[in-house]
Amino acid sequence: MDAAGLYIHVPFCAAKCPYCDFYSVPAEDAVIDKYTDMVCKTLTNYSKMENLHFDTLYFGGGTPSLLGNANLAKILETVRGNFEFSEKEITLEMNPTTLPNLNLEKLRKNGVNRLSIGVQSAVESELRALGRQHSVKDVEETIKKAQIAGFTNISLDLMIATPGQTLESLKRSIAFCEAQNMQHVSAYMLKLEPGTQFYKNKASLRLKTESEQANLYLAMVSELKRCGFEQYEISNFAKKNYESAHNLKYWNSQEYLGIGPSAHSFINGERFFYPRSLKNFLSGNIKPVKDGTGGTMEEYAMLKLRLRDGISNSAFKSRFGVGIPQSYFRKAKIFQNHGLAVVDGDSIRLTSKGFLVSNKLIFDIIF
Repeated sequence: MDAAGLYIHVPFCAAKCPYCDFYSVPAEDAVIDKYTDMVCKTLTNYSKMENLHFDTLYFGGGTPSLLGNANLAKILETVRGNFEFSEKEITLEMNPTTLPNLNLEKLRKNGVNRLSIGVQSAVESELRALGRQHSVKDVEETIKKAQIAGFTNISLDLMIATPGQTLESLKRSIAFCEAQNMQHVSAYMLKLEPGTQFYKNKASLRLKTESEQANLYLAMVSELKRCGFEQYEISNFAKKNYESAHNLKYWNSQEYLGIGPSAHSFINGERFFYPRSLKNFLSGNIKPVKDGTGGTMEEYAMLKLRLRDGISNSAFKSRFGVGIPQSYFRKAKIFQNHGLAVVDGDSIRLTSKGFLVSNKLIFDIIF
């Protein structure tokens, strides 16, 4: 079995952002320590699974940096002590306001080699509108200290089509990423999720029209390319050789193990997840919920079409023993006539314009 990815969901935040639908709860030191112990115990139990080994580890959340150095080190020690782990990429998501929780030099020496920093915008008024607690200066300070500590692979998160954002302010945020000498940018369109504060207040928000969203997205793709960030997935852009190795596992239908409340897994052809409940996870009695099988031809194609390179006959045949169904090519050629897809020899891929309507496009090509 090829090396899998390991994902640790850290469900703690100092405050809940009004647009966020990820599972998180208020951070309390005692609970954070209990959570860390349960993660380590759960990992030890999984070590009994035959042939399970990793080459990437991703601390996501929530706000994983709230764990602090000692707890992060404890989890890393547990992984190294129980699994074959080649440590190709170890990513920690962090917010600038949690910088005091970390000793970045120790973090880097302990093997963490990639940071994903939640910036969202480099414009103060947009940060306030998004309910963020940090300033642009906080971001600059975090990046500077990370670079001094030896981090050479840093990703920044941006948000598109947020209240008050303009084309010019979006370009300012992208210019900020370029000026800070970043290696990767993840850029997500604002989506109102039920249950979030933004969803409850949507009538009072000045939201972008679909046309405005499309213009901002395409402008962003162009501007990031001009700054040296190549799009490799719908929402992800990287300088050469700095694509996220862990996240590529999801889109390439490779295996991964997720630990923590709301974390999903795909191991031995089976999908399963932990319920969104910290209380249940801490009890130690909760078992992951089975979520069916995975890795089918249709699922593989759906995930691969999120990537810039799309799907190819050679890779399809290598995995499934047969080529891409001719119906995929036939339908993709229709979308090619509208500039939404490219059928190039034995491959199918979406254009940036096609990414804007990817959900419908992918469904129509495959089903």
